[in-house]
Amino acid sequence: MAAEIHSRPQSSRPVLLSKVEGHQDVVSAALLIPKEDGVITASEDRTIRVWLKRDSGQYWPSIYHTMSSPCSAMAYHHDSRRIFVGQDNGAIMEFHISEDFNKMNFVKTYPAHQNRVSAITFCLASEWVISTGHDKCISWMCTRSGTMLGRHYFTSWASCLQYDYETRHAFVGDYSGQITLLKLEQNTCSVITTLKGHEGSITSLWWDPVQRLLFSGASDHSIIMWDIGGRKGRTLLLQGHHDKVQAICYIQLTRQLVSCSADGGIAVWNMDISREEAPQWLESDSCQKCEQPFFWNIKQMWDTKTLGLRQHHCRKCGQAVCGKCSTKRSSYPIMGFEFQVRVCDSCFESIKDEDRTSLATFHEGKHNISHMSMDISRGLMVTCGSDRIVKIWDMTPVVGCSLATGFSSR
Repeated sequence: MAAEIHSRPQSSRPVLLSKVEGHQDVVSAALLIPKEDGVITASEDRTIRVWLKRDSGQYWPSIYHTMSSPCSAMAYHHDSRRIFVGQDNGAIMEFHISEDFNKMNFVKTYPAHQNRVSAITFCLASEWVISTGHDKCISWMCTRSGTMLGRHYFTSWASCLQYDYETRHAFVGDYSGQITLLKLEQNTCSVITTLKGHEGSITSLWWDPVQRLLFSGASDHSIIMWDIGGRKGRTLLLQGHHDKVQAICYIQLTRQLVSCSADGGIAVWNMDISREEAPQWLESDSCQKCEQPFFWNIKQMWDTKTLGLRQHHCRKCGQAVCGKCSTKRSSYPIMGFEFQVRVCDSCFESIKDEDRTSLATFHEGKHNISHMSMDISRGLMVTCGSDRIVKIWDMTPVVGCSLATGFSSR
Protein backbone atom coordinates (compact mmCIF):
# COMPACT_ATOMS: atom_id res chain seq x y z
CA MET A 1 0.00 0.00 0.00
CA ALA A 2 2.91 2.31 0.52
CA ALA A 3 6.57 2.40 -0.37
CA GLU A 4 9.66 3.84 1.26
CA ILE A 5 11.04 6.45 -1.16
CA HIS A 6 14.18 7.92 0.43
CA SER A 7 16.08 7.39 3.63
CA ARG A 8 18.13 10.58 4.03
CA PRO A 9 17.97 14.05 2.45
CA GLN A 10 20.43 14.68 -0.38
CA SER A 11 19.95 18.42 -0.95
CA SER A 12 18.12 21.51 0.27
CA ARG A 13 14.68 20.51 -0.94
CA PRO A 14 11.83 18.54 0.62
CA VAL A 15 12.56 14.82 0.64
CA LEU A 16 9.71 12.44 -0.14
CA LEU A 17 9.88 9.73 2.52
CA SER A 18 6.77 7.68 1.78
CA LYS A 19 3.62 7.43 -0.28
CA VAL A 20 0.43 6.10 1.27
CA GLU A 21 -1.97 4.72 -1.31
CA GLY A 22 -5.21 2.77 -1.20
CA HIS A 23 -8.02 5.37 -0.95
CA GLN A 24 -10.93 5.05 -3.38
CA ASP A 25 -11.64 8.79 -3.47
CA VAL A 26 -10.07 12.17 -2.61
CA VAL A 27 -8.36 12.36 0.79
CA SER A 28 -9.93 15.35 2.58
CA ALA A 29 -7.46 15.52 5.48
CA ALA A 30 -4.34 13.80 6.75
CA LEU A 31 -2.53 14.32 10.06
CA LEU A 32 0.79 13.00 11.32
CA ILE A 33 0.45 11.34 14.73
CA PRO A 34 2.81 13.17 17.13
CA LYS A 35 5.75 11.04 18.40
CA GLU A 36 4.57 8.10 16.29
CA ASP A 37 5.35 6.81 12.80
CA GLY A 38 1.72 7.06 11.86
CA VAL A 39 -0.80 9.01 9.79
CA ILE A 40 -4.56 9.49 10.22
CA THR A 41 -6.55 10.07 7.03
CA ALA A 42 -10.15 11.08 6.34
CA SER A 43 -11.49 10.58 2.84
CA GLU A 44 -14.42 11.25 0.56
CA ASP A 45 -14.58 7.43 0.25
CA ARG A 46 -16.25 7.55 3.72
CA THR A 47 -13.29 6.02 5.55
CA ILE A 48 -11.20 7.05 8.54
CA ARG A 49 -7.90 5.18 8.51
CA VAL A 50 -4.96 5.07 10.88
CA TRP A 51 -1.77 4.05 9.06
CA LEU A 52 1.24 2.80 11.06
CA LYS A 53 4.72 2.32 9.67
CA ARG A 54 5.81 -1.33 9.69
CA ASP A 55 9.36 -2.71 9.94
CA SER A 56 9.37 -3.04 6.15
CA GLY A 57 9.11 0.76 5.89
CA GLN A 58 5.60 0.57 4.46
CA TYR A 59 2.49 2.12 6.02
CA TRP A 60 -0.41 -0.28 6.64
CA PRO A 61 -3.88 0.58 8.02
CA SER A 62 -4.23 -0.48 11.66
CA ILE A 63 -7.71 1.08 11.78
CA TYR A 64 -10.17 1.14 8.88
CA HIS A 65 -13.55 2.63 9.79
CA THR A 66 -16.37 3.34 7.34
CA MET A 67 -18.66 6.32 7.97
CA SER A 68 -22.23 6.95 6.78
CA SER A 69 -21.24 10.01 4.71
CA PRO A 70 -18.06 11.25 2.96
CA CYS A 71 -15.49 12.66 5.39
CA SER A 72 -14.77 16.35 4.78
CA ALA A 73 -12.73 17.58 7.80
CA MET A 74 -10.87 16.25 10.82
CA ALA A 75 -9.35 17.35 14.12
CA TYR A 76 -7.19 15.15 16.36
CA HIS A 77 -6.19 15.84 19.98
CA HIS A 78 -3.19 13.66 20.71
CA ASP A 79 -3.00 13.94 24.51
CA SER A 80 -6.56 12.65 24.92
CA ARG A 81 -6.48 10.63 21.64
CA ARG A 82 -9.85 12.09 20.67
CA ILE A 83 -10.67 12.46 17.00
CA PHE A 84 -13.47 14.57 15.50
CA VAL A 85 -14.55 13.84 11.94
CA GLY A 86 -16.72 16.24 9.95
CA GLN A 87 -18.91 14.82 7.22
CA ASP A 88 -20.56 15.91 4.02
CA ASN A 89 -24.00 15.57 5.70
CA GLY A 90 -23.11 18.23 8.32
CA ALA A 91 -22.57 15.89 11.29
CA ILE A 92 -19.39 15.63 13.35
CA MET A 93 -18.54 12.26 14.92
CA GLU A 94 -16.20 11.86 17.87
CA PHE A 95 -14.07 8.74 18.42
CA HIS A 96 -11.46 7.68 20.95
CA ILE A 97 -8.35 5.91 19.66
CA SER A 98 -6.67 3.20 21.76
CA GLU A 99 -3.09 3.65 23.03
CA ASP A 100 -1.71 1.13 20.55
CA PHE A 101 -3.61 2.84 17.66
CA ASN A 102 -5.28 -0.44 16.71
CA LYS A 103 -8.83 0.35 17.83
CA MET A 104 -11.22 3.30 17.54
CA ASN A 105 -14.33 3.58 19.70
CA PHE A 106 -17.33 5.76 18.82
CA VAL A 107 -18.13 8.43 21.45
CA LYS A 108 -20.94 10.63 20.10
CA THR A 109 -22.42 12.45 17.11
CA TYR A 110 -22.76 16.24 17.00
CA PRO A 111 -25.49 17.71 14.71
CA ALA A 112 -23.26 20.70 14.02
CA HIS A 113 -24.33 21.75 10.50
CA GLN A 114 -27.02 21.41 7.85
CA ASN A 115 -24.45 20.97 5.10
CA ARG A 116 -20.83 19.90 4.51
CA VAL A 117 -18.41 20.52 7.42
CA SER A 118 -15.40 22.50 6.19
CA ALA A 119 -13.19 22.82 9.31
CA ILE A 120 -13.07 21.62 12.93
CA THR A 121 -11.08 22.53 16.02
CA PHE A 122 -11.34 21.09 19.52
CA CYS A 123 -10.65 23.04 22.71
CA LEU A 124 -9.99 20.75 25.68
CA ALA A 125 -10.01 23.55 28.28
CA SER A 126 -13.60 24.59 27.51
CA GLU A 127 -14.69 21.19 26.12
CA TRP A 128 -15.92 22.82 22.93
CA VAL A 129 -15.88 21.45 19.39
CA ILE A 130 -15.93 24.44 17.02
CA SER A 131 -16.66 24.02 13.33
CA THR A 132 -17.53 25.80 10.10
CA GLY A 133 -19.65 24.55 7.23
CA HIS A 134 -21.23 25.09 3.86
CA ASP A 135 -24.44 26.06 5.65
CA LYS A 136 -22.73 29.47 6.03
CA CYS A 137 -22.16 29.24 9.77
CA ILE A 138 -19.74 28.65 12.60
CA SER A 139 -21.06 26.51 15.43
CA TRP A 140 -19.66 25.59 18.82
CA MET A 141 -20.94 22.62 20.78
CA CYS A 142 -20.33 21.23 24.26
CA THR A 143 -18.43 17.93 24.09
CA ARG A 144 -19.66 16.90 27.56
CA SER A 145 -23.36 17.15 26.78
CA GLY A 146 -23.31 17.11 22.98
CA THR A 147 -25.56 20.18 22.91
CA MET A 148 -25.33 23.22 20.65
CA LEU A 149 -24.01 26.29 22.48
CA GLY A 150 -24.08 28.87 19.72
CA ARG A 151 -24.14 29.60 16.01
CA HIS A 152 -23.23 32.59 13.87
CA TYR A 153 -24.18 32.94 10.21
CA PHE A 154 -22.26 34.51 7.33
CA THR A 155 -23.38 35.61 3.86
CA SER A 156 -21.50 32.79 2.09
CA TRP A 157 -19.99 29.35 2.71
CA ALA A 158 -17.61 29.29 5.66
CA SER A 159 -14.51 27.58 4.26
CA CYS A 160 -11.83 27.59 6.96
CA LEU A 161 -11.29 28.23 10.66
CA GLN A 162 -8.59 29.14 13.15
CA TYR A 163 -9.07 29.58 16.90
CA ASP A 164 -7.16 31.34 19.66
CA TYR A 165 -7.63 29.04 22.66
CA GLU A 166 -6.54 31.62 25.23
CA THR A 167 -8.81 34.50 24.20
CA ARG A 168 -11.63 32.49 22.54
CA HIS A 169 -11.33 34.42 19.31
CA ALA A 170 -12.24 32.60 16.09
CA PHE A 171 -11.11 33.54 12.58
CA VAL A 172 -13.44 32.35 9.81
CA GLY A 173 -12.64 32.60 6.11
CA ASP A 174 -15.45 32.39 3.58
CA TYR A 175 -16.12 32.01 -0.12
CA SER A 176 -16.70 35.75 -0.60
CA GLY A 177 -13.04 36.40 0.21
CA GLN A 178 -13.74 37.86 3.65
CA ILE A 179 -12.29 36.85 7.02
CA THR A 180 -14.42 37.48 10.12
CA LEU A 181 -12.92 37.77 13.61
CA LEU A 182 -15.38 36.64 16.30
CA LYS A 183 -15.24 36.52 20.07
CA LEU A 184 -17.03 33.36 21.25
CA GLU A 185 -18.86 33.28 24.57
CA GLN A 186 -20.73 30.41 26.23
CA ASN A 187 -23.98 30.94 24.30
CA THR A 188 -23.32 33.99 22.16
CA CYS A 189 -20.62 35.73 20.12
CA SER A 190 -19.67 39.18 18.93
CA VAL A 191 -18.12 40.23 15.63
CA ILE A 192 -14.88 42.10 16.31
CA THR A 193 -13.89 42.99 12.74
CA THR A 194 -13.85 41.78 9.15
CA LEU A 195 -10.68 41.58 7.06
CA LYS A 196 -10.93 42.28 3.34
CA GLY A 197 -7.98 42.02 0.98
CA HIS A 198 -8.34 38.90 -1.15
CA GLU A 199 -9.97 38.86 -4.58
CA GLY A 200 -11.00 35.21 -4.29
CA SER A 201 -12.46 32.78 -1.77
CA ILE A 202 -10.43 32.08 1.38
CA THR A 203 -9.03 28.56 1.16
CA SER A 204 -6.76 28.37 4.22
CA LEU A 205 -5.93 30.19 7.46
CA TRP A 206 -3.13 29.94 10.01
CA TRP A 207 -3.05 31.76 13.35
CA ASP A 208 0.19 32.27 15.27
CA PRO A 209 -0.80 33.17 18.86
CA VAL A 210 2.78 34.07 19.87
CA GLN A 211 3.37 36.89 17.36
CA ARG A 212 -0.39 37.36 16.88
CA LEU A 213 -0.13 37.03 13.12
CA LEU A 214 -2.86 35.68 10.87
CA PHE A 215 -1.98 34.21 7.47
CA SER A 216 -4.62 33.64 4.81
CA GLY A 217 -4.38 31.80 1.50
CA ALA A 218 -6.95 32.24 -1.25
CA SER A 219 -8.12 31.14 -4.66
CA ASP A 220 -6.60 34.38 -6.06
CA HIS A 221 -3.22 32.55 -5.75
CA SER A 222 -2.01 34.93 -3.02
CA ILE A 223 -1.23 34.88 0.71
CA ILE A 224 -1.77 37.82 3.06
CA MET A 225 -0.15 38.23 6.46
CA TRP A 226 -2.36 40.26 8.82
CA ASP A 227 -0.61 41.80 11.83
CA ILE A 228 -3.46 41.38 14.32
CA GLY A 229 -1.34 42.10 17.39
CA GLY A 230 0.26 45.23 15.94
CA ARG A 231 -3.12 46.99 15.80
CA LYS A 232 -1.93 49.05 12.83
CA GLY A 233 -3.72 46.95 10.26
CA ARG A 234 -0.41 46.13 8.61
CA THR A 235 -0.74 43.59 5.82
CA LEU A 236 1.91 41.87 3.71
CA LEU A 237 1.09 40.34 0.35
CA LEU A 238 2.90 37.20 -0.86
CA GLN A 239 2.56 36.14 -4.49
CA GLY A 240 4.50 33.15 -5.76
CA HIS A 241 1.94 30.46 -6.52
CA HIS A 242 0.28 29.95 -9.90
CA ASP A 243 -2.92 28.36 -8.60
CA LYS A 244 -5.08 28.60 -5.48
CA VAL A 245 -3.24 28.34 -2.16
CA GLN A 246 -4.66 25.23 -0.50
CA ALA A 247 -2.81 25.11 2.83
CA ILE A 248 -0.41 27.17 4.95
CA CYS A 249 1.64 26.62 8.10
CA TYR A 250 3.74 29.23 9.90
CA ILE A 251 6.79 28.01 11.82
CA GLN A 252 7.18 30.58 14.57
CA LEU A 253 10.63 29.51 15.76
CA THR A 254 12.29 29.86 12.35
CA ARG A 255 9.98 32.64 11.06
CA GLN A 256 9.16 30.63 7.95
CA LEU A 257 5.84 30.16 6.20
CA VAL A 258 5.17 26.94 4.29
CA SER A 259 2.41 27.07 1.67
CA CYS A 260 1.04 24.52 -0.78
CA SER A 261 -0.88 25.11 -3.97
CA ALA A 262 -3.30 23.25 -6.22
CA ASP A 263 -0.62 23.24 -8.95
CA GLY A 264 1.59 21.06 -6.72
CA GLY A 265 3.88 23.90 -5.66
CA ILE A 266 5.39 23.92 -2.17
CA ALA A 267 6.78 27.30 -1.11
CA VAL A 268 8.88 28.19 1.95
CA TRP A 269 8.81 31.94 2.63
CA ASN A 270 11.41 33.76 4.72
CA MET A 271 9.41 35.97 7.10
CA ASP A 272 12.43 36.80 9.31
CA ILE A 273 13.21 39.98 7.35
CA SER A 274 11.76 43.44 7.12
CA ARG A 275 9.29 43.29 4.25
CA GLU A 276 7.50 46.19 2.55
CA GLU A 277 3.74 46.53 2.35
CA ALA A 278 2.31 46.56 -1.15
CA PRO A 279 0.79 50.02 -1.81
CA GLN A 280 -2.90 50.74 -2.20
CA TRP A 281 -3.79 51.24 -5.85
CA LEU A 282 -4.40 54.90 -6.61
CA GLU A 283 -7.33 56.05 -8.71
CA SER A 284 -7.00 58.72 -11.39
CA ASP A 285 -8.79 59.85 -14.55
CA SER A 286 -5.48 60.15 -16.39
CA CYS A 287 -2.05 58.52 -16.34
CA GLN A 288 -0.11 59.78 -13.32
CA LYS A 289 3.11 59.74 -15.37
CA CYS A 290 2.27 61.22 -18.81
CA GLU A 291 -1.16 62.72 -17.96
CA GLN A 292 -2.86 61.11 -20.98
CA PRO A 293 -6.58 60.52 -20.28
CA PHE A 294 -8.00 57.08 -19.53
CA PHE A 295 -10.85 55.90 -21.80
CA TRP A 296 -13.66 56.97 -19.42
CA ASN A 297 -12.33 60.55 -19.16
CA ILE A 298 -14.60 61.92 -21.92
CA LYS A 299 -13.94 65.59 -21.15
CA GLN A 300 -10.15 65.41 -21.38
CA MET A 301 -10.34 63.22 -24.49
CA TRP A 302 -12.60 65.88 -26.12
CA ASP A 303 -10.47 68.81 -24.97
CA THR A 304 -7.18 67.25 -26.14
CA LYS A 305 -8.69 65.40 -29.13
CA THR A 306 -6.96 62.16 -28.08
CA LEU A 307 -8.20 58.62 -27.64
CA GLY A 308 -8.44 57.39 -24.08
CA LEU A 309 -6.01 54.77 -22.77
CA ARG A 310 -6.49 51.68 -20.64
CA GLN A 311 -5.66 52.03 -16.93
CA HIS A 312 -3.00 49.87 -15.27
CA HIS A 313 -1.29 50.04 -11.88
CA CYS A 314 2.37 49.87 -10.88
CA ARG A 315 2.71 47.16 -8.25
CA LYS A 316 5.59 48.98 -6.53
CA CYS A 317 4.25 52.54 -6.18
CA GLY A 318 0.53 51.90 -6.77
CA GLN A 319 0.15 54.74 -9.28
CA ALA A 320 -2.42 54.59 -12.07
CA VAL A 321 -0.44 54.40 -15.31
CA CYS A 322 -0.97 53.74 -19.00
CA GLY A 323 0.61 50.88 -20.92
CA LYS A 324 3.32 53.09 -22.48
CA CYS A 325 4.49 54.24 -19.03
CA SER A 326 4.58 50.70 -17.64
CA THR A 327 6.27 48.61 -20.33
CA LYS A 328 8.58 46.81 -17.89
CA ARG A 329 8.08 43.77 -15.64
CA SER A 330 10.09 42.88 -12.55
CA SER A 331 9.99 40.66 -9.51
CA TYR A 332 10.21 42.50 -6.18
CA PRO A 333 10.40 39.87 -3.42
CA ILE A 334 10.67 42.31 -0.50
CA MET A 335 7.09 43.34 -1.37
CA GLY A 336 6.08 39.70 -1.85
CA PHE A 337 6.23 39.61 -5.66
CA GLU A 338 8.26 36.49 -6.37
CA PHE A 339 7.45 36.48 -10.08
CA GLN A 340 7.44 39.36 -12.54
CA VAL A 341 4.67 41.94 -12.21
CA ARG A 342 3.86 45.23 -13.94
CA VAL A 343 5.90 48.22 -12.70
CA CYS A 344 6.07 51.73 -14.07
CA ASP A 345 9.24 52.65 -15.93
CA SER A 346 10.59 54.90 -13.17
CA CYS A 347 10.08 52.22 -10.49
CA PHE A 348 11.79 49.68 -12.78
CA GLU A 349 14.87 51.93 -12.89
CA SER A 350 14.90 52.13 -9.07
CA ILE A 351 14.93 48.34 -8.58
CA LYS A 352 18.48 47.01 -8.26
CA ASP A 353 19.56 43.50 -9.23
CA GLU A 354 19.97 42.53 -5.56
CA ASP A 355 16.37 43.67 -4.94
CA ARG A 356 15.26 40.81 -7.20
CA THR A 357 16.87 38.13 -5.01
CA SER A 358 14.17 35.62 -4.08
CA LEU A 359 13.02 35.50 -0.43
CA ALA A 360 11.29 32.15 -0.84
CA THR A 361 12.19 28.70 -2.13
CA PHE A 362 9.85 26.82 -4.44
CA HIS A 363 9.58 23.06 -4.71
CA GLU A 364 7.50 20.57 -6.66
CA GLY A 365 5.10 18.32 -4.76
CA LYS A 366 4.30 16.42 -7.96
CA HIS A 367 0.61 16.12 -7.19
CA ASN A 368 -2.32 18.52 -7.06
CA ILE A 369 -2.12 19.36 -3.32
CA SER A 370 -5.57 19.71 -1.76
CA HIS A 371 -4.53 19.54 1.92
CA MET A 372 -1.33 19.78 3.97
CA SER A 373 -0.38 19.55 7.63
CA MET A 374 2.94 19.63 9.45
CA ASP A 375 4.49 18.09 12.53
CA ILE A 376 6.71 21.09 13.19
CA SER A 377 8.65 19.44 16.05
CA ARG A 378 9.97 16.76 13.68
CA GLY A 379 10.08 18.80 10.49
CA LEU A 380 7.65 16.42 8.80
CA MET A 381 4.87 17.35 6.39
CA VAL A 382 2.02 15.34 4.92
CA THR A 383 0.23 16.33 1.70
CA CYS A 384 -2.93 14.96 0.10
CA GLY A 385 -3.60 15.22 -3.60
CA SER A 386 -6.62 14.92 -5.82
CA ASP A 387 -4.77 11.82 -7.09
CA ARG A 388 -5.87 10.08 -3.84
CA ILE A 389 -2.22 9.72 -2.78
CA VAL A 390 -0.89 10.86 0.62
CA LYS A 391 2.77 11.88 0.67
CA ILE A 392 5.02 12.18 3.74
CA TRP A 393 7.90 14.64 3.42
CA ASP A 394 11.04 15.45 5.38
CA MET A 395 11.05 19.26 5.38
CA THR A 396 14.15 19.75 7.57
CA PRO A 397 16.44 20.49 4.56
CA VAL A 398 14.37 23.60 3.77
CA VAL A 399 12.98 24.71 7.15
CA GLY A 400 16.15 24.30 9.22
CA CYS A 401 17.36 21.55 11.50
CA SER A 402 18.84 22.66 14.80
CA LEU A 403 18.33 22.51 18.55
CA ALA A 404 16.78 25.96 18.38
CA THR A 405 13.90 24.71 16.26
CA GLY A 406 13.35 21.54 18.23
CA PHE A 407 13.86 19.41 15.13
CA SER A 408 15.67 16.16 15.65
CA SER A 409 17.59 14.27 13.00
CA ARG A 410 15.77 11.00 12.88
